Amino acid sequence: MSNSNQLKFTPEVFGYPLLFVMMLWIVFWVESRFGLNFNSYGIYPRELKGLRGILFSPFIHGSLKHLFNNSIPLFVLSSALFYFYRNIRWKVLIFGLLLTGIATWLIGRSSLHIGASGVVYMLAAFLFFKGVFSKQFQLTALALAVVFLYGGMLWYVFPVNPEISWEGHLSGFVMGLLFAFYFKSNPVQNKKYDWERDDYNPDKDPFLKQFDENGNFVELPKELPEEGPTIETIEPKPTQIRVIYSYKKNSEETE
Repeated sequence: MSNSNQLKFTPEVFGYPLLFVMMLWIVFWVESRFGLNFNSYGIYPRELKGLRGILFSPFIHGSLKHLFNNSIPLFVLSSALFYFYRNIRWKVLIFGLLLTGIATWLIGRSSLHIGASGVVYMLAAFLFFKGVFSKQFQLTALALAVVFLYGGMLWYVFPVNPEISWEGHLSGFVMGLLFAFYFKSNPVQNKKYDWERDDYNPDKDPFLKQFDENGNFVELPKELPEEGPTIETIEPKPTQIRVIYSYKKNSEETE
């Protein structure tokens, strides 16, 4: 497992969320291809048989629109979880799925509850509240992005539409909020400047040495280069040129 303080991209950041979403599509394709209906494996509250839906219901969807509406936010939010919270990602995803299903089984209407929307609400609530509680700019920015993209989902934790399992949405939202309180460690390490460290000594700070006690700039003496091997240079001596003239008497000259 990689260090949680080092946010580096790895293939599993998108790989596992993509695999999760693909499993939803494979289940829907099997239903459509072979004329099957897995709705009976959904959560049926307060009945023993309905407990199996805690595991199976997130992978079952009633229509293509239902599946599509859950696939994109599930991929985006789970990818954010795997990138920023890689030290607790599996705990949040697995226990969040299970506890959301259990809460839906406890408070839901006497009807079949299917779909991954409860997990989507759990992830959205966790990423938002955890980002706000952390007081770290990266995670706070992530929280604001979640609100910008999926803030409209908040209305569906209330019974505004009888065809929507608002109980599953509410269960996921509450579990995400509780997880944000429970997992208190921050995944991003705040950078500290030198003067913020406990062992900081201003007398050894090369920047502060350029100022006197009144804050005036002081030009530091230039450091002499370290002594090392020297190379003796020999200047070439000027070349002396000697010119010799000879005179030959012309035999035709007369006295």
